[in-house]
Amino acid sequence: MKNSADAATSHRIEPVDWETFMALWDREGAHLNWNCPFVIPPWIEAWLETLGQGIEPFLAVLREKDRIVGIAPLATGPARNRFAFLGDPDVCDYFDGVIEPGREREFLRELLGFLGAGGAGELDLGPVRSDSAVARHLGDAARSLGFDWEVASEAVSSELELPDSWEDFLSGLTGKERHELRRKLRRFEEAGNVGFRKVESLSQVSGAIETFISLFGMNRDDKAAFMTPRMAAYFRALSGALSRAGLLRLFFLDLNGRPVASALCFDHAGVRYLYNNGYDATERRLSVGLLSKVLSLKDAIETGLSRYDFLKGAEAYKQRLGGREIELLRYRVRFPGGYGRD
Repeated sequence: MKNSADAATSHRIEPVDWETFMALWDREGAHLNWNCPFVIPPWIEAWLETLGQGIEPFLAVLREKDRIVGIAPLATGPARNRFAFLGDPDVCDYFDGVIEPGREREFLRELLGFLGAGGAGELDLGPVRSDSAVARHLGDAARSLGFDWEVASEAVSSELELPDSWEDFLSGLTGKERHELRRKLRRFEEAGNVGFRKVESLSQVSGAIETFISLFGMNRDDKAAFMTPRMAAYFRALSGALSRAGLLRLFFLDLNGRPVASALCFDHAGVRYLYNNGYDATERRLSVGLLSKVLSLKDAIETGLSRYDFLKGAEAYKQRLGGREIELLRYRVRFPGGYGRD
């Protein structure tokens, strides 16, 4: 591809290999905004090894002399005509670029110029949060270069700013929700010998993730169908990668020595993400699915995290627990003169 960068500014977009991307994550890219967890190398690597086989990564960086201004972890096909974020929206709730704060519009403009000059036909970025760098700056960048672009609403995500204490959290609920939550917690505690535990270490993950996978398919037929052998391999690879990175928080709710619910979470940049959960439907009367999530939220407060991200989906329980909806968007930029389709 041609390089559209202006030589006078020493800017240039260039693709880099996986080792360079890892080095930026490990030690050289601390000045970049890595807040979106679905574009960090451990996550992408687990996806590529299991669900993304055959996908060609296109790791585009904007370099200013020896300094990296931003990274767009993209995927493309052999013809390099269509570009999208590296990952699958079915398992990655939202995406964003990895960009130095304050230079988002500049990075995205350079990226669009590079792709357009190289003969790309389309850049398809989504879902992204409405407060992401892409949502805030891609439209202006495309307009400044005369490229056609469009945006569409895709879904919603929900998040909660965490208070200083569990009691403060309860105080923020409506009286009815506070009463119901306390009643459900008390009923579970009275059901037998109960426990709530957290798995983080790599030595415990391999066995614990099999328990999670088993519970995942026990409460809904569609979730059981979703957990194919290939998907199970992805969850195993992801849990190992996140554990090695120190991010995994896998919770279990036990009743009489038996796991009855699990919440697969991870912590990144001061935020706890509720990635998925499962429970034994025979214990539904005890609300074990909801309680596993609520207790992971309580643990996040006690750990001192600033936010709890329920991730994609408009389930009613998220609002009942105080979640605030964030719109997820999809941006498409079409370049004039693009060739072929991947």
